[in-house]
Amino acid sequence: MNEMIQVTDTATQPAANDDSLPTPQRAVPMLPDAQTVTQVTHWTDKLFSFRITRPTSMRFRSGEFVMIGLMGDPHPDTGKQKPLLRAYSMASPSWDDELEFYSIKVQDGPLTSKLQHIQPGDQVILRPKPVGTLVHDALLPGKRLWLFATGTGFAPFASLLRDPQTYQDYDEVIVTHTCRTLGELTYGAQLIEDVRSNEMLEELIGDSFAAKLRYYPTTTREESLKMGRITDLMRSGNVFEDLDVPPLSPENDRAMICGNLAFNLDLKALLEEFGLREGANSAPREYVVEKAFLD
Repeated sequence: MNEMIQVTDTATQPAANDDSLPTPQRAVPMLPDAQTVTQVTHWTDKLFSFRITRPTSMRFRSGEFVMIGLMGDPHPDTGKQKPLLRAYSMASPSWDDELEFYSIKVQDGPLTSKLQHIQPGDQVILRPKPVGTLVHDALLPGKRLWLFATGTGFAPFASLLRDPQTYQDYDEVIVTHTCRTLGELTYGAQLIEDVRSNEMLEELIGDSFAAKLRYYPTTTREESLKMGRITDLMRSGNVFEDLDVPPLSPENDRAMICGNLAFNLDLKALLEEFGLREGANSAPREYVVEKAFLD
């Protein structure tokens, strides 16, 4: 239900012939659970990120997601509007004063066809009830953390990579990001560079934390330094050779997966071939996958 801002009070409303006071304004509808857009960045013609205000009472764990959206078009018969909501991982860490999101643009998509046109000062709907499996609590302790992403599946890892706990819990953090073109890697590549030079993380963890972070981007269509699907590169052993690390083992390696459905299923099967088991908040294991995300 839309909330209304009441700007008049019938008990104190001036008489109709009193011209000394301003004319009362009509009640203005507001979005439910509204937050204000503070920044929008368009990375390609198909990808953008944006930041919004964060409710002071909202708490979440880095890697979780929330429902955000806009009001839909009025119904042709009734004129009523309903919220269009989708699950979006928070790309900002749990300590950030604002919330950041990373999104695709779908020209005929019910939500993203509208969301891609937001500007600073606009409002979006936020349902502040974070959930998700891509959290540290869902993994058993280990030595090396793998973050496997395709497309905008990088978003929850953008949150985790800016969380000090990630580097306190692991000796090494390896991020793989597979996209079709080089342009689609730009958001992730810039974030990696920003993390490596983050003074707050350096102060909290020590200047050696950046050496723990390894980045392994690949493309599948446009030519780049490393091409191919990450699953194929793992099966061939190229990933482990390139990074000079041993193949995955349940004793040392932990993993998080966020990408399109086919990628998720393929990588799940591959990780289980290495002996890793899928975990959850209630039953920590060696890897977790975000089922709510579809790239």
